[in-house]
Amino acid sequence: MSQTQPATQPPPSPTIRTIAMPADTNPAGDIFGGWLMSQMDLAAGSVAALTARGRSATIAVEGMKFHRPVKVGDEVSLYAELVHVGRTSMRIHVEAWRRERDRDSGEQVTEATFTFVALDEDGAARPIRQA
Repeated sequence: MSQTQPATQPPPSPTIRTIAMPADTNPAGDIFGGWLMSQMDLAAGSVAALTARGRSATIAVEGMKFHRPVKVGDEVSLYAELVHVGRTSMRIHVEAWRRERDRDSGEQVTEATFTFVALDEDGAARPIRQA
């Protein structure tokens, strides 16, 4: 996934797909950036849980870029890709794409890299078990 310019084609399969609803708008009528970021965090968290084989938590978000607005009714697809695994942490790049519900093609709207840390049952960092 590109981290400099918005991609022109999405990856093959989304991690999460959802619909932007009226309750998710900012005062200008566009979808609130915080809502979009939370959807991206959910997608990254899904990859982190599978990688860590357990609980994990977001500890950083890098390079958050909002390329284009999302409108009410858009289908939002989130693509999460594991880019690095350390001893206790993982970096996951996420792209968000919007598609008007009555259109075939979409466009990239947002991207960021999320860092997660694997946690034990007490909430302390733990090593990631590599398969």
